[in-house]
Amino acid sequence: MTKADLINLISEQAGMTRVKAETIVNTIFDTMVEALLKGDRIEIRGFGSFVNRHYEGYNGRNPRTGEVIQVAEKKLPFFKVGKELKEEINKRAGEPLPKDD
Repeated sequence: MTKADLINLISEQAGMTRVKAETIVNTIFDTMVEALLKGDRIEIRGFGSFVNRHYEGYNGRNPRTGEVIQVAEKKLPFFKVGKELKEEINKRAGEPLPKDD
């Protein structure tokens, strides 16, 4: 599902214009990004949580030249799936996947 698909689905199910649905989706995503930038944790009960993980710098290798390079420390967003979503996915594991349009 793409962002455009999500906007269209919300627009149809809520009976609102696509522009209003797009504003809602963009507001949610922008707010989530701002929270992660501030270092906040995002928890959506039944779905999962987002948190920044910190990785220390290390010595790596350029795969082409074999040269040792210093990889700087970094933060990366990490998603941990919620218990309810995990159970629902596993419950339906034997079912055939729906075909894309």
